[in-house]
Amino acid sequence: MDDASATLDRSNTLLVRAGLRTPRAAAVAGILFSVLLIVSLWLLWISVPADPLEVGAWLRISSRRVSLALNLIPFAGVAFMWFLGVLRDRLGSKEDQLFATVFLGSGLMFLGMLFVAASGIGGLVQAYTKLTGIPVNAASLMFGRAFSFGIMHIYAFKMAAVFMVTTSTLAIRTRITARWIALFGYVSAVFLLFASSYFDWVFFVFPSWVLLVSADMLVDNSRG
Repeated sequence: MDDASATLDRSNTLLVRAGLRTPRAAAVAGILFSVLLIVSLWLLWISVPADPLEVGAWLRISSRRVSLALNLIPFAGVAFMWFLGVLRDRLGSKEDQLFATVFLGSGLMFLGMLFVAASGIGGLVQAYTKLTGIPVNAASLMFGRAFSFGIMHIYAFKMAAVFMVTTSTLAIRTRITARWIALFGYVSAVFLLFASSYFDWVFFVFPSWVLLVSADMLVDNSRG
């Protein structure tokens, strides 16, 4: 009887520890992703001009800053994948298969298209630095910029909006975060869906919302 009680106590202890570690790990991963992506987007925002006709000066002046921003994106991606995995573990048996599929799929699609867009900008920077002294083809530069920014504006952050909607729905159903944050996620997702093609600064909405969710989970976990 004593052995059975000891075994049950150990099992309960392990379950409690796992329950405490999961939201903390998700919160840390989400905060790391948010900070890295915000810094990367900010560096790109101040380095690459909004005018598509300006094709060469930013490569000459800001190539190092752009390279730094692009090198941060893979680390942000790793943190985001960890955030997805730990958040799914946090949902556990409460996970709805329909919303969980869209949640995971939209998150992975956002991440994949973000990597593709970063690769396009990185290719422009590398081509420009390697072809020193050779005339730059303006049409090629414009195509590369349009390709990368089109993926980010039209596709990647649209998937981010879908991710926000499904995550907010799961949050309301399972109460993994505060209700007002989930409702704010709906509003932010609608804004991101319809405004990402018109305002460059709207890119900061998604990582800022993930930062808010992660901070709330971290505070909730610290309260026990």
